[in-house]
Amino acid sequence: MLKHIAIGGGLAFAAAVQPGPLQAYLLSRVAAIGWRRTLPASLAPLLSDGPIALLALLILGRLSPVAQAVLRTAGGVLLLYLAQRAFRNWRANGPDSQEKREKAPRTLLEATLVNILNPNPYLGWSLVLGPVVVAAWRESPGEGVAVVVAFYATMVTMLAASIFAFGSARLLGRKLQRILLLVSALILASLGVYQLVMGVQSLNTGR
Repeated sequence: MLKHIAIGGGLAFAAAVQPGPLQAYLLSRVAAIGWRRTLPASLAPLLSDGPIALLALLILGRLSPVAQAVLRTAGGVLLLYLAQRAFRNWRANGPDSQEKREKAPRTLLEATLVNILNPNPYLGWSLVLGPVVVAAWRESPGEGVAVVVAFYATMVTMLAASIFAFGSARLLGRKLQRILLLVSALILASLGVYQLVMGVQSLNTGR
């Protein structure tokens, strides 16, 4: 049991500390509306990964190149939209009145959508976590459950810690808040362009 808990937790830690679309989005939300309203978004993987895990385990294989390309392209468009909003807030010298009134459920919904359109959970479940869970389940159902619980407990904890850390930095002043907004906008835009280009290239190749 401890072995599989360590495996699940280790995989989640490695995934959480790597920059990606979800992490960039959370940074932009903390800079815009604060860490308290952003904190529920740390639960996004619990909402988005259920269907992804089911899909990966049911098909027992990789997503087709065309499906990956469509997913990557859609994710790129979403990230560019989020980057544009963060950049607009930066130009306005901070969050506008609508951003300040924004509620946590919207942020959680958007974070879930970002993760659904991110190819990494699909590839992770198909190529890494899925096979680990299947192998552990064959030893005993409890072992398989232990991997999944350890993975998502660690993932949510790491994301929540990141949100709090971003929020602590945000408290240092409005100037730093604007810098965080600009940085997050640039990261989101870069990731969006990358996913869009890769998605279009993959679609062309798939044809």
